[in-house]
Amino acid sequence: MAKTSFPRPSELPVPAGAEGWEKIYPYYLTFRDELMEEEDKKFWFCDSQHWPTVFKPFETIGGEYAVKCLGQYNARHLMIPTAKGIEFRIHLGYLYMSPVAVPKEEIEARIPEFQARISHYFQNWDTLLEAWKVKVRGTIADLEALEFKALADIVPMEDIESGKAKDGSEVLLENYDKLISLTYQNWQYHFEFLNLGYIAYLDFFNFCKEVFPSIPEQSVATMVQGVDMELFRPDDELKLLAMKAVELGIDGLFSNPDDVEGTLAAIAQAEGGNAWIEQWENAQDPWFNFTIGNGFYGHDKYWIDHLEIPLGFIADYVRRLQEGQVIWRPKEELLAEKDRVVEEYRELLSGDNLANFDAKRQLAATAYPYVENHNFYIEHWTMGVLWRKVRELSKLLHSLGFWPEEDDLLYLNRNEVRDALFDYVTAHGVGAPGGSIGPTYWPEIIAERKEIVAALKTARPQPALNTPPEEITEPFTRMLWGITTEQVNSWLGADDEDSDGILRGMAASTGVVEGYARVIMDSDQLGEIQQDEILVAPITAPSWGPVFGKLKATVTDIGGMMSHAAIVCREYALPAVTGTGTASVTIKTGQKLRVDGTKGTVEILEDVV
Repeated sequence: MAKTSFPRPSELPVPAGAEGWEKIYPYYLTFRDELMEEEDKKFWFCDSQHWPTVFKPFETIGGEYAVKCLGQYNARHLMIPTAKGIEFRIHLGYLYMSPVAVPKEEIEARIPEFQARISHYFQNWDTLLEAWKVKVRGTIADLEALEFKALADIVPMEDIESGKAKDGSEVLLENYDKLISLTYQNWQYHFEFLNLGYIAYLDFFNFCKEVFPSIPEQSVATMVQGVDMELFRPDDELKLLAMKAVELGIDGLFSNPDDVEGTLAAIAQAEGGNAWIEQWENAQDPWFNFTIGNGFYGHDKYWIDHLEIPLGFIADYVRRLQEGQVIWRPKEELLAEKDRVVEEYRELLSGDNLANFDAKRQLAATAYPYVENHNFYIEHWTMGVLWRKVRELSKLLHSLGFWPEEDDLLYLNRNEVRDALFDYVTAHGVGAPGGSIGPTYWPEIIAERKEIVAALKTARPQPALNTPPEEITEPFTRMLWGITTEQVNSWLGADDEDSDGILRGMAASTGVVEGYARVIMDSDQLGEIQQDEILVAPITAPSWGPVFGKLKATVTDIGGMMSHAAIVCREYALPAVTGTGTASVTIKTGQKLRVDGTKGTVEILEDVV
């Protein structure tokens, strides 16, 4: 008999070695015994789409800022009539969410406020979006300017003479506070337009479902596809560099991209190489502020800090050009298909319905690119600067003996870091023998937390907790995460009795292909992907664009029609099934699959040879 409920948080076993895990996270992020009755009544789903691995204590900053700011725009800024924010908790190291509905009696009163606010944005879209970019880039510049330097042994004489009356410790403390507050600032900016992008698409989607009840969700998505997105710009820069290398006849110099210094030196010495180097350097600011992860973890590798990554992607594009492959997205075909589908549905309408269709589709198409573009400015660029500054500060305190490894600051939460800094500046100012307390305090705590995090990583998260509602109707939950009634039932094994061995998920990008699976659990494995394989992963990152051209299809555990994986796959004309729940742990590398991105099914045809 099929299950009707997921485990309660208290029912999940704690992995051996992770006992006491709750204490490494802030109290407000974990389920509380005193609130158990109330919290067990709510349905929680795991957002492994954005946070696919266990949080180290400092890394909760991304989850906290993202979900809090998403909620404030729903509940306080835009006054969305039917949706407030999303409650969130960390359980066994993973982030779980529970959407907050608006009480029925409050919906009517929110509608006028909602309409006035979104009208302001949609009527002034271009002007406000341009101002948004100025705000965000200004914040990034302020972040870049922050420095974390050791305090001087002696206050300079000129400071005595000028009456400055400070020792520099105030700068260190202020810069840390600015690091946290500026990051928060850009996360607030992040959602100013993101929710509007979803609202415009959902409005068009709901209208289409009303006038065309049987319209496939993919047809609605097709009618806004084929757009230029800044999120694709980093990948496009690499393609241009590969084409430049072939054009200059230096395409034979990319055999060892891991040796960045040697490869660039050889290119610089080659005829025409300086022109390539100039283009390479120009592309870096800002487009190499891009991570192969998703920006939410301190271990994410950014192109600008690991030049072997973009150089390796260029080398692969060079190989594909040499083989005569087409490396560019099929934009013309996507636009032609969009125009065909739009006209197909327009011909079925007339009068007000046609006018509404055109207006709503145009609005959705205008707002749609931001749904992806924000990623570059916030998750990639802003968070990349944050992690770089965190490493800088961590390295400083490491040099002072606070912890054994350079990046160990990540095992403190952000409030503990300020305590450690004040410990340092106090001991420095006092000048007592032995100095700070930190070197005798933090190493033992960090060692324990490392063991807990490692232990938590040994267990995969439950896809959801507690009893789901009879029907999931919250639009963002359905569109972004792909948490639908059908998918939840599939996770519960509701169709086990008549299972045909086929994994089912969201039909995210059309097409049917057969090929061999490549299971990727971490972005560091991207180099393992071979030509014409089918990518199977818990979730893809928008920055995996350079490998999409090698793939036959993509399959993910989580994600809806408006998830990054779905949008990017459609823009690459790559069949995709998202939100399968268990594909990455069910499928093995080397198995032959049939992926039907039109029906949303994945079938294992042959086992590993």
